[in-house]
Formats: sequence, C-alpha cells, structure tokens
Amino acid sequence: MTDITLILNAIEQGNTGAADQLLPVVYEELRLLAAQRLSRESPGQTLQATALVHEAYIRLVEAENQNWNNRRHFFAAAAEAMRRILIDSARRKKSLKRGGNHRRVDLDESILAGTSVRSDELLALNEALQKLEKKDKVKADLVKLRYFAGLTSQQAAQVLGISHSTADEYWAYARACLRVEISKGDETPQS
Repeated sequence: MTDITLILNAIEQGNTGAADQLLPVVYEELRLLAAQRLSRESPGQTLQATALVHEAYIRLVEAENQNWNNRRHFFAAAAEAMRRILIDSARRKKSLKRGGNHRRVDLDESILAGTSVRSDELLALNEALQKLEKKDKVKADLVKLRYFAGLTSQQAAQVLGISHSTADEYWAYARACLRVEISKGDETPQS
C-alpha cells in the first residue's frame, strides 16, 4: 500500500490530521498535472498552476463524500475538480456582465491535441462531455483524465483500470462523439 493510500484511508476513517499529510505527498504531481493542463489554455489565462492545485485540493478535502479507495481514485477526483474549476473560470469570463457572447464553435484537433483553447471552445467541449458522460462514463472519464489532467493514454488507462489499447480505442471514439456533438451545436441558430 502506498503512502497516498494509507493517508487516504486515514482521512476516510475520520483522522482530521491526515488531510494535512496528504498535500505534501501529492502536491508536486498535482502541480505538474495542472501546469500541463494550463499550458494548453489561451495566452490570456489568469489562473496559475499553483492556484489551480490549491483550489482543486481544497475542493477535494472539503468534499462531503471523500471515498477515495486509492491513489487512482484520488487523482481521478483531482482531474474532475480541475475540470470544474476551469469550466467555472471559462463561464465567468464569458458571462454577459463581463462582455462575453457565448457561441458554439467546432471541436478542432487543437482542443484535444493540447494547443491553446478559448473559453467558448472549453464551454462547448464541457457541454459535449456532459452528454457523453450520460452515455458512457468511462469514456468521459478518459477524456477528463487526458484533457483536463494532462495524463498520457497509458497513465489514463492505468487510472481507469483498462488496457492501453482499450484506452486508445475509447479515446478515438470519445473524440469522434465530442466532435459530432459540438458540430450539432454549430447548427443551432445564433441570436
């Protein structure tokens, strides 16, 4: 059992001091994931990797249902927390009071390939990802781990407990589904 798993078990059993032990153990790995993810954001991004890690960590530790069985579950939860923070940030930037006009855009390779992404593209991706999650949670989780947490295909496969080849197949399927869903949104008349 790893140090992380032992600490997570202590947190689950109600040991309040265990949460303080967790951050130093996972901090560098979370910061690396956050930095990888933020490197794909558009140049005007104001959120820093350190802030993203701290906000995600706070959300994880303060969550009511902390049922992380192991390191894999913890990092999957961290990827989800980072995704939600980035989506919330994109929504704030695009809100009407801040002058944004939300419109749908194509899901091009840059969104899933790791280049800069605008807030409206991120919101369109999030909507499509939520629909995919209702159909197939594992494939949606794979997208979250690869795109939002910056894991490689091999790392995401390990986190999800699937083979690398299955992860590659799921990735291709998920990308196609997301493209189709986003292109449907492009056909919606703009006001």
